[in-house]
Amino acid sequence: MKIFGLVGRNISYSFSEKYFSDKFKNENIEASIYKNFDIPEITYFPQIIKKNKGIKGLNVTIPYKEEIIPYLDKLSVKAEEIGAVNTIKITRKGNLKGFNTDAYGFEKSLAPLLKTHHTKALILGTGGASKAVAWALKKLGITYKYVSRNPDKQQFSYSDISKEIMCDYTVVVNCTPLGTFPDIENCPELNYNHFSQKHIAFDLIYNPPETRFLKQAKQNGAVTINGLQMLTFQAEKAWEIWNK
Repeated sequence: MKIFGLVGRNISYSFSEKYFSDKFKNENIEASIYKNFDIPEITYFPQIIKKNKGIKGLNVTIPYKEEIIPYLDKLSVKAEEIGAVNTIKITRKGNLKGFNTDAYGFEKSLAPLLKTHHTKALILGTGGASKAVAWALKKLGITYKYVSRNPDKQQFSYSDISKEIMCDYTVVVNCTPLGTFPDIENCPELNYNHFSQKHIAFDLIYNPPETRFLKQAKQNGAVTINGLQMLTFQAEKAWEIWNK
C-alpha cells in the first residue's frame, strides 16, 4: 500500500485528503491511500515517517512550510530559493526531498487574469505561502511589497495602505488565514473602498469559497479569485513529483 498524506495542524477541513481520495477512486489508482497527519508541533514529524513505512509522498500546510526544512535531506532548487516547502518526496533510498508546488499553482491561477497595468502587488502576510507567492510574482515580472502586522523596514504595515498606495498596487494577495472557516467574518484590515475595477484580489483561502476579503473587494469592482484553482494545480504537480 502506497501512503500519501498531509502534514499540518488543525487540518480536518483539508482540501487535500478529499481531493486525492477522489482522484484515486476516479482514476482507478490502486493500492494508494491519502491520510491527514495532524500534529501539534513539528517535532512530531519524524514519528510520521517512522510509523508509516509505505509513505511515498507528503504535502505540507500551515504552519509547517518553513519549520519542516531542517527535517529534510535535500531541497529542490526552487524550494531552496523560496525558503518554504509544501511537497515532500520520499526517495527509494528513503531520503526526504522538499519541493514547492505552491508557486507553480499560484502562477498558473493568476497569469490568465493579468493585464498590462498589473505591475505591482501587495502580499498580505509573511508566512510560508507568501514566500511562494513572492517567487511567482517575481517570475511574472510583478514587483511586490509585503504587508505585515509587525513590519520590518522593507514592508508596509496595514495602517500604511492609503488610497495612493492601492492605486499603485493593483494586485492584492491574501496569504493570511484571516477569513478561513469557521472564522468567516474575519478579514485583513484594509480600507476596501480603495479597491477598484483595476484590481485583482486573490485569496489563498478556498473555504469559504468567497471570503469577506473577496466579497468586499468585489463590491468595489475588483476581479476576485480564491485559492481552489491554485490548490488543484499544486496538487497535480505534487502527484507528478511523487510519481517521477
